[in-house]
Amino acid sequence: MKKVETIKRLIILQLSFIGLIFQTAVYAYFWLEAYYPFLSMHRRFRFYFKGHVLILAIYFVLLFFFANTYGALKIGYLKAADVFISQIFSLLIVNVISYFQISLMANWVVDVRPIVWTMLLQTAFAGFWVFVCNLCYYKAFPPREILIVHGERPVDDMVAKFETRKDKYKIKKCINIAEGMETVKKEIQNGYGAVALWDISAMDRNALLKYCYSISMRVYTMPKISDVLLRGADQLHLFDTPLYLTREYYLKVGQRVAKRVIDLICSLLLLVIASPFMLATAIAIKLYDGGPVLYKQIRCTRDRKEFSILKFRSMRVDAEKDGVARLASKNDSRITPVGKFIRATRIDELPQLFNILKGDMSFIGPRPERPEIIDKYMEDMPEFAFRMKVKAGLAGYAQVYGKYNTTPYDKLKLDLTYIEQYSVWLDIKLMLLTLKILIKPESTEGVDQDQTTAMKETQNNK
Repeated sequence: MKKVETIKRLIILQLSFIGLIFQTAVYAYFWLEAYYPFLSMHRRFRFYFKGHVLILAIYFVLLFFFANTYGALKIGYLKAADVFISQIFSLLIVNVISYFQISLMANWVVDVRPIVWTMLLQTAFAGFWVFVCNLCYYKAFPPREILIVHGERPVDDMVAKFETRKDKYKIKKCINIAEGMETVKKEIQNGYGAVALWDISAMDRNALLKYCYSISMRVYTMPKISDVLLRGADQLHLFDTPLYLTREYYLKVGQRVAKRVIDLICSLLLLVIASPFMLATAIAIKLYDGGPVLYKQIRCTRDRKEFSILKFRSMRVDAEKDGVARLASKNDSRITPVGKFIRATRIDELPQLFNILKGDMSFIGPRPERPEIIDKYMEDMPEFAFRMKVKAGLAGYAQVYGKYNTTPYDKLKLDLTYIEQYSVWLDIKLMLLTLKILIKPESTEGVDQDQTTAMKETQNNK
């Protein structure tokens, strides 16, 4: 098993680097055939071989950095469409940077056509490369057969999650831990590729983890809240045994200053860049039904402080005329045609840049919830209060790695993962990844009719 995994990683690494080299080669052609002759003619630039190597090395390093950040190198790990989108984002950012780099060297805005052709050829190559790599990868490494060990809670949700990646996983069997530890251990020995532990007690989980470790069996474990908190713990060496310290959460002074500076700079820049789109959106909303452009709602931020969040109105004026707050559902009739577009593109969130400037929100953090939703969630999940240890955010860990209709419990675990692993670099990484999810339709899906949420429970009890 170890040998197979090592071979798999080597293949992915080689395929990724071959792809990066080809993409850099496309840029090299247009650099040598279009931009360098222009620079040498008009600016009297004279590069020796090492100078060209340096230019291409800078491009390769930037491409590797952004490709790694967006997941463009995760062939076989992410879906083919996700890898392709990640490559497009990486190439777009690096080509824009390179274009401005060349313009600075020329001391003038250079012809944009060569870099556009570069991007077009690289996009075509990326599509072909991802298709071929995934085809070869999945033929060489078929889906891993999974045994799910579960408790009393329904296992359908976990099965559905695994089945969204049939290219990687195949659920072979589900077994209830109530059948007995020995029965489960015997079942594990029946040639599975991995075991998934879902909603079983800590005692049973620890026993199965040790058993699977002893027989070199891969284990996927769905963490509980306490597991997420432990991930952020510090390891101490005070005694002759490992010791984990989970601190009361707080941001250090330097982290708070850096986070606020990033919020101010980025919100101001984005307001300038987005102002034409915001103006067009405001006009479209007003022309459609004559109602208010902005929608204000009370939300909670750090320490449950209440504030008025701003959004472009995407629903009818009378969407909540009965006074009952409702989450948007799939194909919600309350959403206007303009609203469907601005929700899909996330333009409706842009007014929250003013909330960030004011200090009510940060760019990255748990999404702010309504007070009544928080109260309802905390009846079943008292730990929901933990996510308000930090300032609410325009985007967050749960938005990047989850979806609009991700269950509240799973969103809570994602938000706590962010809180426990906070760093300035994590904020920057999540800001970059937020650009990618803007064009993923599943990130804005409404809540299913049969999905349990605090809002739906409230309505059912009325």
